[in-house]
Amino acid sequence: MKVNIVFGTESGNAELAADDIAGALSARFETNVNDMQDVDVERIDTGAFYVVVCSTYGEGELPATAQPFHDALVAARPDLSGLRYAVFGLGDSTYTQTYSHGSEIIDALLREFGATRVGEYGRHDAADWEQPQDLAQQWAEGIAPEIERAAEQVCVR
Repeated sequence: MKVNIVFGTESGNAELAADDIAGALSARFETNVNDMQDVDVERIDTGAFYVVVCSTYGEGELPATAQPFHDALVAARPDLSGLRYAVFGLGDSTYTQTYSHGSEIIDALLREFGATRVGEYGRHDAADWEQPQDLAQQWAEGIAPEIERAAEQVCVR
């Protein structure tokens, strides 16, 4: 199954995490990594599996490269029924009201248009000392069976 990893970032941490997720999954799946701002929402492949990696900026807003993706989804309102995806969010839990909110915004929008999130919602907390890339890689290894199940469901359709 093809796994499209899309990231939204402000400082580059989400991109680094996305690259490490691709590294963890590439032995089992064909992987592609793209900045969200470069994704054409009208060409989202609902037969592929998507991994969304998104940081949070400011007071719970989307990071700079996720905003165009968000705006394009809102404008196009695509039917994403059949799309399976997983989410890895980055944030700082000392900001309790907005922790990992950027990824939650994208997650809610994908579900609104019919996509289904699978697996554990991954989160990196900048308030702890664990590197986001290390945590992302561990998380990716944990969702690999979910991706395989999604692939089986696509084959059954």
